[in-house]
Amino acid sequence: MKGVRVRQIEIGNGIPKICVPVVGKTQEEIIKYAEEARNSPADMVEWRADWYEEILCENRAVETAGKVRQILKEKPLLFTFRTKKEGGEKEISVREYSALNSQMIKSGYADLIDIEYFMGKEVSERLMSLAKENRVKTVLSSHDFEKTPSRKEMLLCLKAMEEAGADIAKLAVMPRRKEDVTELLAATAEAAGCLSCPVITMSMGKEGMISRISGETFGCAVTFGSLGKTSAPGQIELHALRQVLSILHEAHKG
Repeated sequence: MKGVRVRQIEIGNGIPKICVPVVGKTQEEIIKYAEEARNSPADMVEWRADWYEEILCENRAVETAGKVRQILKEKPLLFTFRTKKEGGEKEISVREYSALNSQMIKSGYADLIDIEYFMGKEVSERLMSLAKENRVKTVLSSHDFEKTPSRKEMLLCLKAMEEAGADIAKLAVMPRRKEDVTELLAATAEAAGCLSCPVITMSMGKEGMISRISGETFGCAVTFGSLGKTSAPGQIELHALRQVLSILHEAHKG
């Protein structure tokens, strides 16, 4: 597996990178959270734009992204509009989703863009091609808030994302029993061993919290922590997450 270089960090090598979400509803809230993220020990920042009340208003997305980019300086920015069907805050049409992400890619403010794998081949191929032209890295993602698929299904999904051209493949699932968490971790380890791109995986909720700290052991390249507000169930507070990852990293070195 080769790492993905984004500004000053390399995703996929060494200690998992910590990403914190910016989930403000107004531009003022977004700016406030971005400032907190800049001053935090997070490695990168995800702007969860589906929380933003004016995200579909003309030019507001790019205007706000520009302000966030200026605040973050050299911290990498991942732009994500999470659709309602995959756990996000808003409904959005395929046309609106494609237009919004295209606009953000062309703006030059985002270092990475999240593209939902099940949005469809036509949309994902068009956005990934545009991202490549503009030197924006792509995270192909899938989120299942109902269940944990079989290990084979999860591995096939991650492989399909790699084959589709993703720079990073991401899979989040919901455990219904303890064994679901071990299945996700096993699928992660296998994917990390055979895919050429980094993988991001997580088992959500309290049951799956172990998956958010064990990335260096099983091969998950990025973990998501919180600076107060969480964007998904089971996220760990940033400073506690950093401490645990550092302890485990030292153990790996030893």
